Amino acid sequence: MSVAAPGSVGTTWNKPRLQYAQIWNMSFGFLGIQVGWGMQMGNMSAIYEYLGAKPDEIPLLWLAAPMTGLLVQPIIGYMSDRTWGRWGRRKPYFTVGAILATLALLAMPHSSALWMAAGLLWMLDACINISMEPFRAFVGDMLPEEQINQGYTMQSMFIGIGNVVAAVLPTVIIAMFGSSAPNGGVPPYLIAVFSIGALCYIGAVMYTVKTTKEYPPADLEAFQQMKKKTAGFMNGVEEVFSHIFKMPSTMRQVALVQFFTWPGLFLMWFYFTPAVARDVLGAPDTDSPLYAEGVAWGNICFGFYSLVCFLFSFWLPAIANRYGRKYTHMLCLVLGALGLFFVGMAPNKYWLLLSMTGVGIAWASILSMPYAMLASTLPQDKMGVYMGIFNFFIVLPEILATLFFGWIMQHVLDNNRIAAVMVGGALLGVAALLCLQIRERKAT
Repeated sequence: MSVAAPGSVGTTWNKPRLQYAQIWNMSFGFLGIQVGWGMQMGNMSAIYEYLGAKPDEIPLLWLAAPMTGLLVQPIIGYMSDRTWGRWGRRKPYFTVGAILATLALLAMPHSSALWMAAGLLWMLDACINISMEPFRAFVGDMLPEEQINQGYTMQSMFIGIGNVVAAVLPTVIIAMFGSSAPNGGVPPYLIAVFSIGALCYIGAVMYTVKTTKEYPPADLEAFQQMKKKTAGFMNGVEEVFSHIFKMPSTMRQVALVQFFTWPGLFLMWFYFTPAVARDVLGAPDTDSPLYAEGVAWGNICFGFYSLVCFLFSFWLPAIANRYGRKYTHMLCLVLGALGLFFVGMAPNKYWLLLSMTGVGIAWASILSMPYAMLASTLPQDKMGVYMGIFNFFIVLPEILATLFFGWIMQHVLDNNRIAAVMVGGALLGVAALLCLQIRERKAT
């Protein structure tokens, strides 16, 4: 029987090893979440351009993603740390987020104006974050230390599969039904793509909810007393902010790496798909069939790096166990940086798959190694709130990119989409170097 850690009321202490099938079940919901993200990352810039956005306007229109993550994740993390009932601790948040995100995915391609698409993106991002943040804490809740690497890399595998599904759907739908865009709006093929993605999202998350049983608090009476003592909105705000200043040293070090990693990825998601359409295939405008072909090929490239992520995830736990998490992460980020640099040198669209190989290896590590380093160093009963705070160091640099990169795009890069992707590669290179300052220390 599991016993409580000294001073801990939030989780069990001696967590049993889970079987492979159990880890599979508890991670499967991430497939659906990533289908939702993949729909967004692969197609939102194209939707904006279909609705008349200029290249230097794209970053600001993406502001929803980091802003909702900044606001929603720490709140949901704090709330889920304090939740226990017949549905569990994290699962109620999976469920509510999945239902709302499904509705947003169904509505998104029906946007008739930029303001409508941007507004729905805010709603979609908020709902995805409600589902996603508790999934990160879920691994720390459920798995013992020796299975942490496996748990987060299993999430990486499902993220890879989800991205593949999201990436190939546009090509399949275009092949079956064509890509015409009546009256210059969002084409029907994207309506079909987002509808299928919505069904994948809700189906995968509900599978995890149905098949996984959560651990109750080790001391339920102490857990209830803690909730009473810290009840109230202002207590919650105070606790979240107080933990920002109490971050373990390892968390601060990994956060610095994240601060440079994610804006690099964000620039790729901003500009890669339109860059393929405009600069690689030479589409003169969004009405050209070449533009739809470029968007589809950009999605294929995203699907390819996700396939690489999925395959590499099988090897990643063994590599990390042998060479250490920080050195593994450093090498993977270097390969991702080289991949994004090569986008500017690729002679044709097929060579972009080589670029995406490096990105896929980096993506597998980005989705697992930072969280594995954190899960081993964070207090168990504060896992949710710390994971939410950790997201600050993903979204804050993204907010800076959305607010200021449009100016850089217009005045420095001359609206060169490929150059923007290469700047993202430079940021990944900086993040790789910063891995050297990480020291993993257990929480006391």
